[in-house]
Amino acid sequence: MTYENYLRWKTQPLKGEPHLSIVVPAYNEAMRIVPTIGAIASHVCDLGIDWELIITDDGSKDGTVALCKGLGLANLRVVEAERNCGKGSAVRCGMLAARGRYRLFADADNSTPIEELSRLLAKLADEGYDVAVGSRAAKGAVESNRKLLRRIMSGTLRFFVQNVLRIGVRDTQCGFKIYTAAAAAKLYQAQTINGFSFDLEHLFLAAKWGWRVAEVPVTWVDSPGSKVDAIKESRRFLKDMATILRNNWRGIYPQAV
Repeated sequence: MTYENYLRWKTQPLKGEPHLSIVVPAYNEAMRIVPTIGAIASHVCDLGIDWELIITDDGSKDGTVALCKGLGLANLRVVEAERNCGKGSAVRCGMLAARGRYRLFADADNSTPIEELSRLLAKLADEGYDVAVGSRAAKGAVESNRKLLRRIMSGTLRFFVQNVLRIGVRDTQCGFKIYTAAAAAKLYQAQTINGFSFDLEHLFLAAKWGWRVAEVPVTWVDSPGSKVDAIKESRRFLKDMATILRNNWRGIYPQAV
C-alpha cells in the first residue's frame, strides 16, 4: 500500500546506498514546494525502491527552508546555500551530496510530472545509458500551456545547439534529467556554469566524452508562477554557449573519462 510505504519512508532513515536520489533546486518556492514534495513522495514511495529526496535551497528569503524542515521527513534533506548563486550551483550541491545509485534532477514546479520517472530510470538501469533527459521536443512528447514567446525562443536556441555545439539532444533545458552516480559525479565536478544553462554544459561534455545519452519524450505543463524570463534567459543561454566553446578551446574541460 502507498501509505504504508510512505510511512516507512517518512519515519525510518535509510541505511546504506539508496537506489535513487531526487534533487530539487529551490529559490523562494514557499508557495509550491510542499505540494511538489507531496507529489514526489506519493509516487516514488509506491515504486518499491529505497530513495532519498534532497531540496537544495539557493538562498531563499521566503521560508522555503523552514517549510521543508518542518515536514519532519526522515529521508528528506535540505542543502542550504549561504546566498543565491544560481540554479546550476544549487543542483550541483545537491547532486554532490546525493548518495543514490541513480540521481534525478527535477524542477520545483513539477512541470514534468514525477510519473515520468520510470521511463527515464529504465534507460539507465535496464539499457545502460549514462544519462537520460526528459524532452519536450522528442517524438511523442506532450507540451501544454506554453506561451508563444517561449516556444519561439526555444526553437531558436535549439537551432543553435544543433548547429553550433552539435549536441544530439534536441531539448537540452527540460528540468528533468537522470544520471548514474558515476556520471553525475564527473559532470557536476567538471561544471563551470552556475546559471540556467548548466545542463547544456553537461550534455556538451557527455557528447564530447562519447557517453550514451537517451532523450525520452515526456509530458510537460507550463506551470503558473514560473520565474523564467524567456528573453533574459535566452541571452544568458547564448552567452553560456560561447563560454562552453571557449572553455573547450582552452582545454579547461577534462578529456574523455
